[in-house]
Amino acid sequence: MSRRSLIAANWKMNKTVATATEFVPPLRAALPRLSNVDLALFPSFFGVRALAEALVGTPVAVGAQDLFWEESGAFTGEVSGTMLRDAGATMVIVGHSERRHVMGETNEIVARKLSASLRDGLGPILCVGELLSERDAGQEKAVVEKQLATAFHGMAADVAAGVVIAYEPVWAIGTGRTASPQDAESMHASVRAWLSGRYGNVADEIRILYGGSVKPDNAAGLIDQNNVDGFLIGGASLDPASYVAIAEAAAKVSR
Repeated sequence: MSRRSLIAANWKMNKTVATATEFVPPLRAALPRLSNVDLALFPSFFGVRALAEALVGTPVAVGAQDLFWEESGAFTGEVSGTMLRDAGATMVIVGHSERRHVMGETNEIVARKLSASLRDGLGPILCVGELLSERDAGQEKAVVEKQLATAFHGMAADVAAGVVIAYEPVWAIGTGRTASPQDAESMHASVRAWLSGRYGNVADEIRILYGGSVKPDNAAGLIDQNNVDGFLIGGASLDPASYVAIAEAAAKVSR
């Protein structure tokens, strides 16, 4: 099964609208070299509309970093999928480790957000991953499988096929420490095996990204793994040259 690589830039709480749109010209210039990979940018809520308008006519998707599970109502400070679609977003990240471990989102909350993203027509990237203490205790696969089981509970196979999963070892995010290509492949293969047990051959269609201190100098070794279908990039995606270099590394791998 051929799975087209996805290179997703999660800018987190960085970039104003002005600095976000400055990213577009160098990215546009690189697009001819990146025709065989999918590209997506995830700015702050404020940057979604500006980026979506600046990238009209390109294949680059624009998404949001989070959403609330209700469509409207008395939920101060929250943003719905309907609002994101109206601003030009076509994708959304749910369950990022910072949402789980800094903002306290449970597996059940993440599952509600995943369901909302699908209801509202946004392509979700579902993040899963373990803490260092959980890995050291040999619990990493059990932790990830519980996250998957809660998120995919009751979901039909044809719907599941539209979910992108991002494995992000929490101990390798923003620390400069990276899981080895073999570490990444082992967990990605485990995730795919879990999906296969639930959805059969549909598991071969689901893209599994790696996220955790991805940089231009380690991207090639990671993307060369059979079950690594792209990246969810944090800090290294803030600089267009760095993001393009990572995408170019992925573009060299035949899928």
